[in-house]
Amino acid sequence: MPDLPTPQDAAEATLFSECWDAVLSYADLCTAGSAGARQLASEAFSHGIREVRATEDSGGKSFGRRLRTPRLPRIPLLLTSVRQTAAGWESKGQGDRLDPDLRLWLNSEKAERYSGPPLQRPLALRALRDMQEADAALLWLAEVEAIPLPAVAKKLGLDPEGAAEELAQVRGVFRDRCHRNHLDTPLDAECRSYARLLDAVTRSPVADAPADLSRHLARCVQCAEAAACLRLGGGAGLPAALAAGVLGWGGRAYLERRRRAVESGLSRSSSTDLDEVTAPEPEEAAKARIGRAGLLVAAVIVSLLALVVSLGAFDSDSDPVAQDGPTSDRQPVGGQVPPADLLPSATTSPAPKPSESDPSDPGSGSDADEDGDGDKQPGKKPQGEATASDEPESDPEPTKPAYCKASYDLANQWPDGFQATVTVTSTKALDGWRVGWKFRDGQRITQMWDGTVDQDGSRVTATAADYNKSVPAGGRLAVGFLASWEGENSAPYDVTLNGHGCTETS
Repeated sequence: MPDLPTPQDAAEATLFSECWDAVLSYADLCTAGSAGARQLASEAFSHGIREVRATEDSGGKSFGRRLRTPRLPRIPLLLTSVRQTAAGWESKGQGDRLDPDLRLWLNSEKAERYSGPPLQRPLALRALRDMQEADAALLWLAEVEAIPLPAVAKKLGLDPEGAAEELAQVRGVFRDRCHRNHLDTPLDAECRSYARLLDAVTRSPVADAPADLSRHLARCVQCAEAAACLRLGGGAGLPAALAAGVLGWGGRAYLERRRRAVESGLSRSSSTDLDEVTAPEPEEAAKARIGRAGLLVAAVIVSLLALVVSLGAFDSDSDPVAQDGPTSDRQPVGGQVPPADLLPSATTSPAPKPSESDPSDPGSGSDADEDGDGDKQPGKKPQGEATASDEPESDPEPTKPAYCKASYDLANQWPDGFQATVTVTSTKALDGWRVGWKFRDGQRITQMWDGTVDQDGSRVTATAADYNKSVPAGGRLAVGFLASWEGENSAPYDVTLNGHGCTETS
């Protein structure tokens, strides 16, 4: 499996984070298994990113007053790279890893349209490429990826209040490009005779096609594609035309997947923005604040009642606890305790309970050890009575050499994502490795290089690739990744190598 490209800066890292799940979703449709899907997605992603970088380095070309759009927007460009990579697998004899229906499509005349003469290619693909890239990106994100419009406006730096009007204008531009390209296409006499009628019918959202035009659209693929692209209103016609025109095989299935991902909150492109999109209206927010205020008042009343009861208990002469002087220095049960989620090298034994460790309590000896031999039970001895024979058992760790050392480097961070590297130094030679760690704040890895990632909740496991599984004694291994975060983004903890805990290094 080829290495995934490393992001060059925070902007490119954001691109990786937003595009990877779309590429993997389409690659999963194109392959017969999850392992093949990841390899196809990795190869296609690497090829597409190289194309993006080459285009940005060249800066585009200007022809007179018109600035040439050198490529599709990033997500559809990477998706077409998946289709092209799949075609390469088929030509190299690796087609058994692809979906059988895709293999039939790749060897049909339908696939030849995407690599044949430009004027014979699907109308939606030509029109999208003919638009300015910012307009094409707005159309694709809103129509195909189904991201809520406020979230799209935030990603593209648009005014949220004017985003709907901007999208309507972009739809009009797309329609004009489709109409012009349809007329530029080499058409036979029958298709050309229906061109003007098709344009007029599709301009009205309520107009019905005459019977002869309907029969023609049922027989002619090119005119049917033109009708779907030119009719801007009416359900999923435009999104389906875009997805089918750009992707070809699996376009409608991909469209359905992306819509379900957004509806279920699994889409990486919109998950961090839906909180703002679904924020309550001012009236709902006021009701929520009133409800929270009522809960706070109730909590204050309960606290005052508890305080009165507590004071009454301390003033009572019949309470033996109140008269016991030494117990007044004990820590309260709700006092601050050390965090339990430290690295193994930094863990400490929990402090004994006050009722078990206070030698001044006359009943502590009998309660702690019913057999009358409390000194032989670890963890229940009074403070200050440890013997010399117990010391090696209480602190054996310093005598054991560390199995590995781990360090964490946060390379880049932006509002909803970050790029980081986990580096581990092994004291032993390895012929294969698994590095694991835990996240404290719900971070989710979206892409990893130099290893295969598996995340279950907060626990992350990175498994070696074929080319870096061997590590000499004293050697280092590292995995880089992109991840999402929200609220806090603290460093991972509980780093392990092949199940052994590692010590942290700065």
